[in-house]
Amino acid sequence: MATETTSCTGSTLLQPISEIIDLPLDQVNFVVCQLFALCTAFWFRLYLHPSKTSTFVRHVVATLLGFYLALFCFGWYALHFLVQSGLTYGIMIFAGVEHMHKYCFVFALGYLSLCQITRVYVFDYGMYSADFTGPMMVITQKITSLAFEIHDGLARKEEHLKPGQRYLAVRRMPSLLEYLSYNCNFMGILAGPTCSYNDYIAFIEGTGYQPKHTESNGKENGKYKQSDPSPKGAVIQKLCTCGVSLLVYLSFFRILPVDRVIDDHFIATKPFYFQVLYLYLSMLATRPKYYFVWTLADAINNAAGFGFNGYNKDGTPRWDLISNLRILDIEFATSFKMFLDNWNIQTALWLKRVCYERCPYNPTAATFLLSAVWHGVYPGYYLTFITGIGMTMAARAVRHNVRQHFLGSSTHKLIYDVITWASTQIAICYTVVPFVLLAVGPSLKFYWSWYCCIHIACLLLALALPVKRRDSRSKEQLQQKQGQEQLQSPAPSQAEENSSVSVTDNNYNQKNKDT
Repeated sequence: MATETTSCTGSTLLQPISEIIDLPLDQVNFVVCQLFALCTAFWFRLYLHPSKTSTFVRHVVATLLGFYLALFCFGWYALHFLVQSGLTYGIMIFAGVEHMHKYCFVFALGYLSLCQITRVYVFDYGMYSADFTGPMMVITQKITSLAFEIHDGLARKEEHLKPGQRYLAVRRMPSLLEYLSYNCNFMGILAGPTCSYNDYIAFIEGTGYQPKHTESNGKENGKYKQSDPSPKGAVIQKLCTCGVSLLVYLSFFRILPVDRVIDDHFIATKPFYFQVLYLYLSMLATRPKYYFVWTLADAINNAAGFGFNGYNKDGTPRWDLISNLRILDIEFATSFKMFLDNWNIQTALWLKRVCYERCPYNPTAATFLLSAVWHGVYPGYYLTFITGIGMTMAARAVRHNVRQHFLGSSTHKLIYDVITWASTQIAICYTVVPFVLLAVGPSLKFYWSWYCCIHIACLLLALALPVKRRDSRSKEQLQQKQGQEQLQSPAPSQAEENSSVSVTDNNYNQKNKDT
């Protein structure tokens, strides 16, 4: 039944290939479409460069190619992308800038949830395949992000905006073509990643490189005088990462299935330390699937010329403006926060911008719950993100009360890093098991087999170790900053202020890696 449903949602042209390599047809369609998008991206950059054609043509071609790929992969279910985008655009136009961000947020998330409920409980429960709600998740991010950015730009006073909000604020209502191009362009229609509207429009208009080419004194940097840095090196590197990730995943995901952790014989016969080690290895074998999908999506955008983020100190261009992960920082993360900051980066930024920074009450819990709703309706998602709330609180408590005692020497810092790395990796694996198993019964069976030990430990740590409230920490930081400014020289010049804003703009998407 599931196979019949899947095959009728998209093209069956690649069915013979699907049977030969023994992979679901929708996954084969997805990969082939992404490879086609990669080739098209090079053509788009070379032959539809902003210097050779108009922004209107670039918008039209990007949009039409996006809809073609969507139809190939998902058949007429791709019409949901148009319906969701069209109705939210109508809300933005007719609701007014004062409240349209709230209406767009509720409608886009509600429409996504309705489609997820229908797909999961009517058609395809338990199928972990590419489905039409995957692209809708990214479109939902774009719709809600843009709604808040327009509200910030047209309805809020400049002095009430945070630096990041000021940089992202949209100062005019986009046209319908611009809106559809932003939501459904061929570079991001299948796997994203999410990007800011201003960055996307700068890419289409060909102005995305200009701010990166001026020094703080306003003069053009002769060393980087080229107006259009080549993404070839970044694309090749990311494609190599894709190849390695796919090879690792195909080699080990069948050997180390995650659902073995709830097998009765495995639980009864294997010692606990072996179960812990196996859990880590099974999750290690699962992650390369996401590395492949997200890195390939990033390479496609880069091949089209989108994603330039300034230059490194050695003068090489940096193409990580919309990157979705940093693999080494994930695998060697020494804190729960560091792992989350480097995993699905653009989604984390979306959650921060639309929820964490704007929620007046318990923003941490609200952000995790929004993430659960956005991911879908499987109960395992909610178990994972509710557990993540406790993990975050416990990790924050440990960091605020313990870390400073290990900073006296490099040896103590190394010991601390090793312990926190092992703890972080096990905590992450423990937390995301329900995310993989999906159902309540298997997820609770796993937690009971571990006697809910990490849940209990997190609860005790969060209760026993004091942590200052976020508003108290913000007040202290503000007071410290004001005190330092009073001790320093007089107010900076206008040129220095502009330089500071430029640094903020160019590095806004770079996450804080401190542990």
